[in-house]
Amino acid sequence: MKRAALYMRVSTKGHGQTTETQALALCEYAGHRGFEIIGEYRDEGISGSKDSRPALDRLMKDARARKFDVVVVARFDRFARSVSHLLRALEELNHVGVDFVSLSESVDTSTPMGKMIFTVLGAVAELERNLIRERVQMGISRARKEGKQLGRPKRIFDRETARTLVETMSVRQAARQLGVSRGVVERTLSSTEPAQIAAE
Repeated sequence: MKRAALYMRVSTKGHGQTTETQALALCEYAGHRGFEIIGEYRDEGISGSKDSRPALDRLMKDARARKFDVVVVARFDRFARSVSHLLRALEELNHVGVDFVSLSESVDTSTPMGKMIFTVLGAVAELERNLIRERVQMGISRARKEGKQLGRPKRIFDRETARTLVETMSVRQAARQLGVSRGVVERTLSSTEPAQIAAE
């Protein structure tokens, strides 16, 4: 018998909104599938856009501890705040061997059809990442052709000046006076290359 965790969320606490409606549907589904319900995770009055949701955070922690075999939710948007968040969560659940079921979308990652939908969603997300990367590269290429300087500005200082400064002050203080990071000063002092270093 599979052990199931039920996750529910409503954005507004009160005003007639509770997680009970979701709970009824999830419990009915779990009973129909013969799942043993080992926990209910409820975020009430928590916006779906929030990065941190106490019950969801606890659920993911318990998933990593393999306290259950399947997570059941009413809809994708009750569980994840975005497609990318959904995919990251599903990838993590898949990695630890926990299945995912969404009633509204009829997705069950333990079935061949559910695995296919997960794969398609992942492919769409990868395409989106590649398109963004391509647009960034095109922007960089255009900027270079137009002669624009990319990256952080260069700060040029004499290595001997840096050596003189560190004789009377700490490397951190010398870096502050030169307008660069401590690491830049340390690398410059130990290097024999020309002292034209990108500020950090």
